[in-house]
Amino acid sequence: MADGPRRRIGIDLGGTKIEGVVLDEAGRPVVRHRIATESSRGYEHIVTRVAAVAAQLRREAPTSTVIGVGTPGAVSRRDHTMKNCNTTCLNGRHLQQDLETALAMPVRIENDANCFALAEAVAGAGQAAGLVFGVIMGTGVGGGIVCNGAVRQGPHHIAGEWGHHCIDTTGPECYCGQRGCVERYLSGPAVEAHYAAVTGRARSLAEVVAEFRAGEAAAHLVLGQFLDRFGRALANVIDILDPDVVVLGGGVSNIDELYTLGREAVVRYVFNDELRTPIRRHHLGDSAGVIGAALLT
Repeated sequence: MADGPRRRIGIDLGGTKIEGVVLDEAGRPVVRHRIATESSRGYEHIVTRVAAVAAQLRREAPTSTVIGVGTPGAVSRRDHTMKNCNTTCLNGRHLQQDLETALAMPVRIENDANCFALAEAVAGAGQAAGLVFGVIMGTGVGGGIVCNGAVRQGPHHIAGEWGHHCIDTTGPECYCGQRGCVERYLSGPAVEAHYAAVTGRARSLAEVVAEFRAGEAAAHLVLGQFLDRFGRALANVIDILDPDVVVLGGGVSNIDELYTLGREAVVRYVFNDELRTPIRRHHLGDSAGVIGAALLT
């Protein structure tokens, strides 16, 4: 099959799925492939699964010379192993080296939130903005900074990791070893756990939101605190970065109240007499991460 000079391959390595895409010369997806990660089967199995997705994609881009991979966590500057991954079997492993061996080609690895932010900055809700802060709120909470179309990594490769700044030193323990991290309040599982603790009843996030809209008292308490903490946490980021736009992604970002009541909470806490920063819903949906991975190449 003929392959254009700018055809790109990207893979998004998630906790539950591995998704791949081939972008054509205009940046449009021409093929997608998705399989389960099966992370419970261990690190070596994950590497094998990524290699299987890459093999499928290379049939549509046979002359591609590099593959972009978005991952939970990031590559350590100290020893080039993975760090800060909530898929914990990746931590301490030489993922880039092992993928390059398995794929027999160069690999560019980037944090999945950075991939999301890059895709939305280049082709989504952050187009034409100089400084984009991309937010992922799903099973975890992450963020990425894109300045003039380029990912900002920082010397520690942690730029944008707002999910692990503390907003309550007495808060719940986090897997990172700290307490009261944003992720422990704004992720989907955190909201569900808070509702269960208040009521003794297990509800999905969607059910909690529905009960909030119906006026149920416990849901109003839980979602009210969630939105207030969102405002405080995001105001901290805006105070420091003053981005041109904030783009929200991940399953939690589909809560409509984030763009009304959540924005009002940001206004309460931001260090200014007004909030000019647009807070936008993602445009690329679940595909943003894998598109961003392809754009790394």
